[in-house]
Formats: sequence, structure tokens, C-alpha cells
Amino acid sequence: MLKKQEIQEQIIEAVKTVKKNNPMAGSITNSVTINFVANAQLAVGGSAAMVYLPDEGEVLAKAGGAVYINVGTLLPIYEETLGHLGRILYDIKKPWVLDPVAIGIGSLRTKLLKEFKDCKPSIIRGNASEIIALAGLWELDGGRRDSQVRGVDSTNLVEDAKIAAIELAKWTGGAIAVSGQIDLITDGNTLVYSHGGSNFMQKITGAGCSLGGVMAVYATATTPFIAAIAGSQIYNLAGQFAEKKADGPGSFEVHFLDELYKARPEDIANNYFHIEEA
Repeated sequence: MLKKQEIQEQIIEAVKTVKKNNPMAGSITNSVTINFVANAQLAVGGSAAMVYLPDEGEVLAKAGGAVYINVGTLLPIYEETLGHLGRILYDIKKPWVLDPVAIGIGSLRTKLLKEFKDCKPSIIRGNASEIIALAGLWELDGGRRDSQVRGVDSTNLVEDAKIAAIELAKWTGGAIAVSGQIDLITDGNTLVYSHGGSNFMQKITGAGCSLGGVMAVYATATTPFIAAIAGSQIYNLAGQFAEKKADGPGSFEVHFLDELYKARPEDIANNYFHIEEA
């Protein structure tokens, strides 16, 4: 089990590496949030590339340092693109982040997410209901196929998803990030709870999607577990500062991107979090 200081040191190193190297983390993501995902990746020091065609996905997998896949607004072509891409990423051992948005809605989404079980994402990021539902779909402990996801909103608390998150992490060998009032990140052995954020995050489109994209950026520079923690830490830090300057959701979004850009490695690492053993 990593100690707090070890986690902080690795976060600082990863953030500095990203800012120095400007790594590409390509995305196939929700069409509602493409712009915000790309801007957030750029703000933290990464490079963005947004695609959706099968051959583009294959190029993305081989060219970039990591990939972010979000199953939000699916098109028919995604049946070919995402299934093919998931297998390539697994075969070439490229880090990738899965966001199982709106799991349980539609047969195509269910089919793709079921196939991703064998592709073992490096990081899975979702709200509590999505994490519980994915564990259920993959027939893992702590999961429920009937977990209620209301669009992109969760009807479960973060703590409700703890067992599901641990079991998903053990299956993938990576990290699971459960977003909520207090974020939970686990590698199956250690539980990290990251504090902060802002209620305005629930009032804008793309806070969760862009977080997955940022985690992919950090996954180019460190382990999945540290990348997931670093993403949650910078979001919780930036959210707090942006809220103090914002008059509403619109101005919050602008200030939030600015705070992502300005966040210093040491401040990201020192944003309050606590650790428990799984």
C-alpha cells in the first residue's frame, strides 16, 4: 500500500512530465462534450485528437501515448470503431480510459461495454451508478445489472460503489475512479478519497467526460492509479478556486479551465485526500 507522501511525489512527477512533454491522448468521446474534453486536455499540458472512424481509431491507438473512450452519444459506426480499438489497445498494451456513460441504455452500448471486459481498460471513470452497473454487466462482486443511471447522473452514493470499484480494479489490473461529492479512486488494494470540487460541476456539461480525458493525459506519464488520482486531484483543486470567482455555471466553466491551466504540481499533490486500505 502506497503511503501518502509516495502518492504525492508521483503526482508531482507525472504533472511535471506532462507539462514538459505535451503528450497526445486521443479520444473517441461524447459528441456533446468533445470541445470541453479537448480544452481540458490542453489546459493540463496534453495534446488532443478527436476521432470516430475505425481506421482513425487504429492510427490513434498506435500514435498516441494513451486513449480515452467515452460511450456517450453513440453512432452506428461506433460498433466497428470501438470494438476494434479496444482490442488493439489491449494487444499493444497501450493505456486507455473507459467512461461507461449511460450504461444500460440501448443494446449497442451494452454490447460494446460487455466486449470491453476482455480489453481490460487501464482506468475506468464513472459515477457510482455507472460503476455498479458495469460491475454487474461484467458479473463481478458488488455489481448490479439494475443499478439506476439517470442519463449521466448517479442515483447511488460513492460509498455504494466501493465493492464494485475494488472488484473492477482487481479484474482489470488498473484503477477505478468513482466521481461524486468526494471522489474514490482504487487499484483494488488501496482506496484514495480526493476532496474538493464544486457544486457547479453538476451544472455544466462535460465535467466528468473531460476528467476522463485528463486522466488519459496523465496515464501517458505514470501508472493508471496515480494518473486517476492526479486527475481527480487537479479537478477538485481547480473546482474550488473556480467557484470562488464564478457568478454562475457559465463563468465557472471559463474559470475552471483557467485553473486547470494554472494549477501547480505541488498544489495538485497537496489538495486534501485521505487513504484507506481496501
